[in-house]
Amino acid sequence: MLTHEQYQRYQNDGYVIIPGLLNREETAHFRDTAREDLRRQAEAGETMRKGDKAGNTTLLKMWYEAADDVYGYVARDERLVNVARQIIGKDTYLYSHKMTMKEPREGGAWEWHQDYGYWYQNKCLAPEMLSIWISLDKSVKENGCLQVLPGSHKLGRLDHIRVDGQTVVDEEYLNAALQRFPLLYVEMEPGDALIFDCNLLHRSDANTSDMPRWGYIASYNAVENEPFRKVRDYGHFQVMKQVPAGTLLTAKAKVPA
Repeated sequence: MLTHEQYQRYQNDGYVIIPGLLNREETAHFRDTAREDLRRQAEAGETMRKGDKAGNTTLLKMWYEAADDVYGYVARDERLVNVARQIIGKDTYLYSHKMTMKEPREGGAWEWHQDYGYWYQNKCLAPEMLSIWISLDKSVKENGCLQVLPGSHKLGRLDHIRVDGQTVVDEEYLNAALQRFPLLYVEMEPGDALIFDCNLLHRSDANTSDMPRWGYIASYNAVENEPFRKVRDYGHFQVMKQVPAGTLLTAKAKVPA
């Protein structure tokens, strides 16, 4: 659970950083298991490839449910679930979870956007949603760490458009927001978590370094706010069976066949 100070910081800034949400052993196990599994999947063409306007590519893997594997156990870990429920303040479920993989000198940029900019289009009526981004590598400017505009969540949902294959905030509104709010590079250590509001404006640069920058993102929604009409294969309510902290250490990448 967040402390009172952390909760207030989240409300004021639209995000809060929790250092070492996963400890070193958990982070190493999660990173190493995911690297072996998802790089194999990438070679087999089983991951998505998201390009940027410069031609760089970020690998993306999304899961529609939380299975009894290392990914599902992190999504249902009591530390993440309790924080999500505390902030949303209502019965909560896992909306989606995914891994973004910016490989060295290949990983592309993500342009400015709000997650609710497209979740609204997925028929979620209210912004009763948040994400928890866990860094599996050292995340710094050089390898494309997240950037945020603290306080920008208070603007509410801004108009978004499709540009070069990405859903981005309308340029006129973005330019106004950039003048009003400071820009912060969120540099993180492996295992650190960034919890952020669905209306927080954020982006990331391409990875121009020799270091990978992998990040795992679990997103949560209020049960009563599930999409009122199905337009995607993910995001609808499923019972979320919370697991004790550290359960991921007992899991491999896949459930045995």
